[in-house]
Amino acid sequence: MKVKTILVSQTKPTIPHSPFFELEKSRKIKIDFEPFIHVKPVSVKEIRLQKIDLTMFTAIILTSRYAVDHYFRVCEKMRYKVPDSMKYFCQSEAVAFYLQKYVVYRKRKIYVGQRKFADLCPLIEKYNTERFLLPTTDKLKAEVPKLLNKLEINWRQSVFYKTVISDLSHLADVSYDILVFFSPTGIQSLLHNYPDFKQKNTRIAAFGAITKKTCEENGLVVDISAPSKKFPSMTMALDDYIKKVNKKK
Repeated sequence: MKVKTILVSQTKPTIPHSPFFELEKSRKIKIDFEPFIHVKPVSVKEIRLQKIDLTMFTAIILTSRYAVDHYFRVCEKMRYKVPDSMKYFCQSEAVAFYLQKYVVYRKRKIYVGQRKFADLCPLIEKYNTERFLLPTTDKLKAEVPKLLNKLEINWRQSVFYKTVISDLSHLADVSYDILVFFSPTGIQSLLHNYPDFKQKNTRIAAFGAITKKTCEENGLVVDISAPSKKFPSMTMALDDYIKKVNKKK
């Protein structure tokens, strides 16, 4: 079946030249965006109960833009001035670029991984005398603490924000040819909002092995998956799929 409509389970991109916009234009399809999950800040009181003293850390590990926002939110609430000597270890270039919202990039010690958390670990290991803080969500991937523990470094995790399922009741009468998911929590949100969901002719696109596995464990067929050597991004995988199924016979 041809693809005419796609629902991406994320907030609409703010950058004008997003690959999703380019895909929409080049393939002449309609792409909508709807966050299936949203982030809720953890209060300073709750963080204090975790016995976290911000002054004790010399390096911060940042896995997402949410982590950046909530780290600096907490610092401001606690009236903690982040020292210029602080080292920032960012999982990807996107996270490092976003960090510029809060710090003067060229004057800070910033270390950037390629994309996966495992790619960042060798950089962290080089600075094993630092005291690392990992500000994170309550839905942290299990592999992250495992990898950090293997490095035998001084590190602490603290939940600075929580991932919460969004209310999707307004989509009850809306159907799409493809649903795009980037996390297991997105799948959980779909099934929480629509416990009787039947896939039928809807195609599922899943980003990441864990997201794909979660789909399959819940009886959903994954038609499009990324990343891969051939398609490192979701938009590339979608473009290839749409090109094939929309081809005129």
